[in-house]
Amino acid sequence: MKIVENPERSLWSQFCQRPQIQNDFLESAVQNVLSRVKKSGDAALKELTFQFDKVKLNEIQVSQNEIDEAINETPIGLKQAIETAYNNIKKFHSAQRREIERIETTVGVTCWRKATAIEKVGIYIPGGTAPLFSTVLMLGVPAQLAACKDVVLCTPPDENGKVNAAILFAAQLTGVKKIFKVGGAQAIAALAFGTESIPKVYKIFGPGNQYVTKAKQLVSMEGVAIDMPAGPSEVLVIADENANPSFVAADLLSQAEHGEDSQVILVTSSKATIENVLREVETQVARLPRKELALKALENSRAVVKDLDEAIEFVNEYAPEHLIINTKDCDQLQEMITNAGSIFLGEYTPESAGDYASGTNHTLPTNGFAKSYGGVSLESFLKYITVQKISKEGIKNLGPTIETMAEAEQLKAHAEAVRVRIKNN
Repeated sequence: MKIVENPERSLWSQFCQRPQIQNDFLESAVQNVLSRVKKSGDAALKELTFQFDKVKLNEIQVSQNEIDEAINETPIGLKQAIETAYNNIKKFHSAQRREIERIETTVGVTCWRKATAIEKVGIYIPGGTAPLFSTVLMLGVPAQLAACKDVVLCTPPDENGKVNAAILFAAQLTGVKKIFKVGGAQAIAALAFGTESIPKVYKIFGPGNQYVTKAKQLVSMEGVAIDMPAGPSEVLVIADENANPSFVAADLLSQAEHGEDSQVILVTSSKATIENVLREVETQVARLPRKELALKALENSRAVVKDLDEAIEFVNEYAPEHLIINTKDCDQLQEMITNAGSIFLGEYTPESAGDYASGTNHTLPTNGFAKSYGGVSLESFLKYITVQKISKEGIKNLGPTIETMAEAEQLKAHAEAVRVRIKNN
């Protein structure tokens, strides 16, 4: 990690940059994948799966036999852990339901909103070096609660052409039955455009690498909704001199191990804290199976020395996906945070709790998009339709206002639509 002492405000944007693949290459590579899938459907998916995943597939869809085998293969202890997480996530997201509130804006004029599920949704589950079965819960549970009619899951196969057993166990727990062995940008293309096997959806959810994120952004320009730009993972930790260095180091490494394009940031007013944390990082990283990935991520990461009052401004400028506040006054500091995907307060709240089982959703905006996006919630799978009902008395009360405004905009028919009703009243 690079240590940055009291950076000038004019340099903040530089220190807020995330690691990026050269954008021109990234966009052209992803656009090529999208075009191939759009043109050739399943054939392109099989070719691209062989090209990128080194697997030759006969069937793209996961069979019921494969699902049954996966359920049997998943260890009892892991099943119980997944079920505990499922229940907590369901409890937290169930509480997000809104009651229909009918508002009488004028006597005789009643307006309200009704929630309806997005009928067809696609969920992308990263696989590769770390099959994220936890993401199945984060996306499958709110889709289940919203009662989406069709939920289509895409995830890359392993070297044997199989989907991770825990992913399939979590999928059946959330009621997801349409599961396909397709990963990367090609999976996003299949969900956006449809193929012979994979149905087209209305909205695509799920995190992924920069290729997946770019694919989501490109298909959103063609009329397919996406949850948010959710790319490589990141965490920012605010720590004071009281923070346990081993806790902070563990939190930084828990994100660094996601991949070499992940980024971790430590912000503190104490240089001694940085030195203690970096010693712990060195000790702990040596024990990680994904040590090489974590070390690569640390090369793109920073420890920033800053007065904590000004540090909050820096944090809001960085807008982290995950923000851990490990300070004595964490509750007060969190009140000052305006830009973050999810906040973790105090020394006993690791980011990994939100990743797995506390109940909150871990599909969050990255790369500074927390300035304008929130994380996935139950409402992400719903759309709201406004409804209004006007009585005879209501049209008489509100009609003159509508007529006056319509006439002023020179929209005569709009005014007449009111006038004929008042005359008939």
